[in-house]
Amino acid sequence: MVSRKLMIAQEPAADELLSTDDFALLVGMTLDQQYPMEHAFRGPQKIADRMGGFDIHTIAAADPGEFEELAATPPAIHRYGRSMARRVQELARYIIDNYGGETSGLWTDGNPDGKEVLRRLKALPGFGDQKARIFLALLGKQGGLTAKGWREAAGAYGEDGSRRSVADVTDAESLTQVREFKKQAKAAAKAK
Repeated sequence: MVSRKLMIAQEPAADELLSTDDFALLVGMTLDQQYPMEHAFRGPQKIADRMGGFDIHTIAAADPGEFEELAATPPAIHRYGRSMARRVQELARYIIDNYGGETSGLWTDGNPDGKEVLRRLKALPGFGDQKARIFLALLGKQGGLTAKGWREAAGAYGEDGSRRSVADVTDAESLTQVREFKKQAKAAAKAK
């Protein structure tokens, strides 16, 4: 586990969990779709509060119906709490089955380069190309990842000084800048 000090959720307890638990950070990234990013990254803390801790094995083994209920209870972990609960459990099982429950194995097992880390991220349930590139950039910019070629593999998300994604959120001001970038990108896409 890499030592980091994240400020993505903009809530001390949630950010502390993201900073100290690799699976929590991965779950936050999973929840970061069709939902405000800081709220998505608060999801792991909500799970931890309701389960008496945040343990990948406990999450994977939880009764699916009970876990869905836990995730959907207001304040829910996501606007689609039940379906995201299923995805979180699927992700937990994938990490256990493929990396022995060690999330960091995604970016450390076999000393992979940036392309290989990206390939591994894209193989995760619910991770497409863009989400994988953003998470790779987050690992490189704020998670201490030193894999050769990670910036190139992350594409534009890996650019130094950019304000494109959650990978660039380090405080309230940068969160606002990322929001503005996304707003402009949406407007430009609509204009086409």
